[in-house]
Amino acid sequence: MRVHRARMGVAVICLAIVAMLAAACGTSSSTVRTTSASQKVSGTVVVFAAASLKDAFDQIGKQFEQANPGVSVKFNYAGSSSLATQIKQAAPADVFASADTTNMDAVTNDNLASGPKNFASNTLEIMVGAGNPKHIKSVSDLANSDVKVAVCASDVPCGTYTQEVFKKAGVTVHPVSEETSVSSVVTKVTLGEADAGVVYTTDVKAGGDKISGVTIPANQNVTAEYPIVALKDAPNKDGATAFVNYVLGSAGQKVLQSFGFKPAGK
Repeated sequence: MRVHRARMGVAVICLAIVAMLAAACGTSSSTVRTTSASQKVSGTVVVFAAASLKDAFDQIGKQFEQANPGVSVKFNYAGSSSLATQIKQAAPADVFASADTTNMDAVTNDNLASGPKNFASNTLEIMVGAGNPKHIKSVSDLANSDVKVAVCASDVPCGTYTQEVFKKAGVTVHPVSEETSVSSVVTKVTLGEADAGVVYTTDVKAGGDKISGVTIPANQNVTAEYPIVALKDAPNKDGATAFVNYVLGSAGQKVLQSFGFKPAGK
């Protein structure tokens, strides 16, 4: 009788152990599934962005990295047309942010991306040396042969927009240089190699006390729309999607507006 009871006790203990192991295995499996489902983005996100976005995107990149530990954001800044060409030539990139819809269309029309979204807008302004030594007051003053003017090349968004401004103002301007990006125009004016340059309003804001700005009236100005997209062949697809969403979200929009960008469509 005692032997029988002992055997029953052992059996009960064994069953209890099996039940515990089964529960442990079930918990482990559930934990793995939960961890996998909530896995955060990682690796490097390569962003090709228009030169005019540099200051704002540098800040957005830092915040994105802080919000996603283990992620590194690398930027390639240049004129949008140059970036579009690089992407079409299979340069490795995850995200493309353009300063116009034309160069974005060049990428999407080649089936390299789809569904871009506008995330910001900008306008143009005349940048001059600190204190405005040439006393430039309007777009028409840029037609003065005594004023050395720097502009963006016509195949760059800021160059296309500049020509629209000149057309609206009814003036013919003969620039001393045509640059491949708006940042190069800023450099020309900042270094005194040009008396004036047509840039984005955000560039004048970023220039601080090194330069001055001359407002271009609304009836002569243009609105630049900035679209962004995750590329189809992005090496880091999850990272690309997360970065685009961050830019479109409240945190990204707050940074952009702090640098002088307006919301899309404004």
